[in-house]
Amino acid sequence: MGPRTLLWNETERRPRAPLRVVLLVVVTALPAVGTSLGASGIVGGVRAPLEAAFGEAAATAVGAVLGVALAGGTVSLSVLIAGRYVDRRRLRDFGFRLNRAWWLDCGFGLALGAGLMTLLFLGYLAAGWVEITGTFRPRDGVVVRLLALVGVFLVVGVYEELLARGYLLTNAAEGLVGWVGRRGAVVAATALSSLVFGLAHANNPNATTTSTVAIVLAGVMLAAGYVLTGELAVPIGLHITWNLFQGGVYGFPVSGLGVGASVIVVETTGPRLLTGGEFGPEAGLLGVGAMALGTAAIALWARWRTGTLAIAASVTTPDLRSTRADDEDEGDADPDPDRWEPAPVERD
Repeated sequence: MGPRTLLWNETERRPRAPLRVVLLVVVTALPAVGTSLGASGIVGGVRAPLEAAFGEAAATAVGAVLGVALAGGTVSLSVLIAGRYVDRRRLRDFGFRLNRAWWLDCGFGLALGAGLMTLLFLGYLAAGWVEITGTFRPRDGVVVRLLALVGVFLVVGVYEELLARGYLLTNAAEGLVGWVGRRGAVVAATALSSLVFGLAHANNPNATTTSTVAIVLAGVMLAAGYVLTGELAVPIGLHITWNLFQGGVYGFPVSGLGVGASVIVVETTGPRLLTGGEFGPEAGLLGVGAMALGTAAIALWARWRTGTLAIAASVTTPDLRSTRADDEDEGDADPDPDRWEPAPVERD
């Protein structure tokens, strides 16, 4: 195997998986750094006039959404550019089929995230590990602040899933399938993408080794929704409401970060090992239990949706763009966006 063969897949006419991931890092890193530097200036520039016109709450809310949107938009655009011109994929090949089935899966993910976090909150309350000390904080502009949290977690849910599951997990699985088979490739790719996901949160405030391991396990739960359906709908929905209900509804920290507004104000008094302490419920043993329950629920949902429990073919077998003419003939959109057609699955 020559140097060119090591780096280039002649059959697929694209770089091999490790090089594709490296190229994504290069394509993403410089714009992301530039955007993060520019975002602070942009947010600072609009904050003063917004605060003068609409008050401090509105200025803070808009600044938060704008900052996250700029960062998330840059990462998402970089992934899509790398995907189209390096990976030779369409948007739907990243798990965005966006038909009726996709939105049903997303609704399930949204309900699951809200339900799991509600279950955790009620468990803490029943055990006496959390005390409700108030509601609707802060009183000044709480509605606009909560709406801003919805926007922030929506952006975070989409771009983190696109990057971690849609791009990294998929490329890793494709690259490994010829070496360890489909099942082994997906297991290894899930472990790799989840490890990266956990390490990305390792420097958050109040992070510990335990919290990092817990976030790795959260990555496995989110990956299950992708590999069993071939779509990002379930993990995106789950990611959004897991964060939103954790912080915006029940007042817990979200991955160590305070969110600044919540429907319920709480003080956590239970043992950190069980509750997650200052990092949030996802770092506690009960949170890990909720992740296990969520993974099982996703498996049951996928079986009901597809009639089987198997790895979606699209996770390991790419449907690549062939030529410009093919793109013009086929288009990038699903020809029948309302057609009920789950992503195909293949048994090991």
